[in-house]
Amino acid sequence: MRAQKLFLVLTAIFITNALIAEFVGVKIFALEDTLGLSPFNWNLFGQQGSLNFTAGVMLWPIVFVLTDLINEYFGQRGVRFISWLAVALILYAFMFAYFAIGLAPAGWWVGVGAEQGVPDMQKAFAAIFGQGMWSIGGSITAFLVAQLIDVRIFHAIRKRTGEGKVWLRATGSTLVSQFVDTFVVLYIAFVLGPQQWSWSLFLAVGTVNYLYKASMAVALTPVIYGMRRGVEAYLGSEESARLKREAMA
Repeated sequence: MRAQKLFLVLTAIFITNALIAEFVGVKIFALEDTLGLSPFNWNLFGQQGSLNFTAGVMLWPIVFVLTDLINEYFGQRGVRFISWLAVALILYAFMFAYFAIGLAPAGWWVGVGAEQGVPDMQKAFAAIFGQGMWSIGGSITAFLVAQLIDVRIFHAIRKRTGEGKVWLRATGSTLVSQFVDTFVVLYIAFVLGPQQWSWSLFLAVGTVNYLYKASMAVALTPVIYGMRRGVEAYLGSEESARLKREAMA
C-alpha cells in the first residue's frame, strides 16, 4: 500500500510540474537581471545575446529528479506510464485553453485591467494561453522522446554498475536526455516553425539552454540522494529492495 501511495504522489507532483511548466513557459526572463548581475554577452556560432530562458526552466529540474526517482523504484514501465499520461493531460489542458479563448468575452471584462496596464484582457488571455501549435508540438514531442531516452540510459547504466553510483545513472541519463530535449523542441518550434530560425541561432540558443540544464542536473545530484533516503525511510528496507528488484526486471 505504501508503494502505491508513493507512486501516486510522485505521479501527481510530476504531472503538475510538467503541466505548469508548459503554460508558464510562454514567458521569457533575463537571468542576469533577475539575479541583479551585469549582462553576460555570450557569443556562440556568430550569435550574441544575454542569458534568457523560459520560465519553465524553474520547474523542469524537478521533473528530472522525479523521473530518476521513479526510474529507481518503479522502473521503465512506471516512467513510460507517467510520461504518456503527462502528454495526454497536457494536450487536454491546451485543448480547453483554446476552447476558453474562443468563448465570447463579456464586454465589461475586456477593459477591466486597463488601470493595471492591460487594455484588452481578451488579447492578453489569448497571448498567454494560446501558444502556437509548433511550440506545443515541439515541446510535447521533445518531452516524450527525452523521457523514453532517459529511462533506457538509466537502466543501461544501472545494469552495469548495480546498486552503487546512483549519481552516474541519474545525472548521466539526464545529461543525454536533456540534450535531445533541448535541441528537438527548438528545432520543431523555431526552425521548422513559422519563425524559421537560422542554424547559427538554433545552435547558439540550444547550447546556452543545454548548458543551463546540464548545470542544474549536476547541482541537483545531492537532492536525488536526499529524496532516495526519504523514500527508503518511508517504505522500509525490505519494500525498497523489492521495488528496486522489480524495477530492474
